[in-house]
Amino acid sequence: MVQLSNGLTLFFSLLVEAIPFLLIGVAFSSLLLFFVNERTLIQLLPKTPLLGAIAGSLMGVFFPVCECGNVPVARRLIVQGAPSSVAVGFLLAAPTINPVVFWATWVAFREQPEMVFLRVGFTLVIAVTIAWVFSRQPDLRPILQPAVTRQMPKPRSAPAMSPLLSSGTFLMQAGGTTLKIDDPAAQALLVSAPNQPVSVKLQLALDNMIQELKELGAVLILGSAIAAFVQVAVPRDWILTLGQNFITSILAMMLLAAVVSICSTVDSFFALSFASTFTTGAQLAFLVFGPMIDLKNIGLLMTLFKPRAIFYIFMLAAQLCFILTLFMNLYVS
Repeated sequence: MVQLSNGLTLFFSLLVEAIPFLLIGVAFSSLLLFFVNERTLIQLLPKTPLLGAIAGSLMGVFFPVCECGNVPVARRLIVQGAPSSVAVGFLLAAPTINPVVFWATWVAFREQPEMVFLRVGFTLVIAVTIAWVFSRQPDLRPILQPAVTRQMPKPRSAPAMSPLLSSGTFLMQAGGTTLKIDDPAAQALLVSAPNQPVSVKLQLALDNMIQELKELGAVLILGSAIAAFVQVAVPRDWILTLGQNFITSILAMMLLAAVVSICSTVDSFFALSFASTFTTGAQLAFLVFGPMIDLKNIGLLMTLFKPRAIFYIFMLAAQLCFILTLFMNLYVS
């Protein structure tokens, strides 16, 4: 009975701390969906691989989307003709390198402010490296899904569209019906969005925000429940043994990050619950690796890349994250 009480207390404390940041992140991305033009943005981006990778990785500062929305955005960037380094850099870094996540991480780790800078720094290094590697392949078509490649010749002649800088893959219509973001009807809605009155845009953004909260709220509840369960159900000696080892602690937290699939706007509070038992490097591994590759994100990646490309991204991200966080455990913390 005591374990159940402790678990419920931890569960609700995680929810109370995390929900405000989820609301802020969803509100930002829903407004951006209907108020920013992606083609104008692409014209301003650098074309050289390294600078493109850096610019794409830093785009999240201006367009705060979580890992639930970065795949549709990256897909639109590729279709509209953005360099591959920009699209891949954004895909990997945007869920972490954005102001909402900065704030959430700082609030969660106010006693360890260096965690904010280490999280951003490690994410930037990994994202830029992988984006630069992908830029070595001039034509991405061999590793893209056929549905994406069929759209690639059209962007120049297609009407300008509002960007899909959202944190969800669905739009909500009047009456509660939803459309996939790449559905022709959804595309038609987005094409007309720039010409709509501000009141209509705000209503569309609000409808999209409600739909995203339904999707992400369920993931947040599940992640909080898993964190609470692990803390109270798994024997403390096991957690201490696993968490204090420099290597196993990192591997365990990377695996947990991939399985739990919690949103990057709230994962800091999840990681904080393990602060007393896991190494600093392990917590960073969770904060860096999870937003890049998790189970829910892999499903979205399958709509953009073929399995071979997803495997490359996963392996590169995992290896770089492990090396950086192991260095942190061995020589810094």
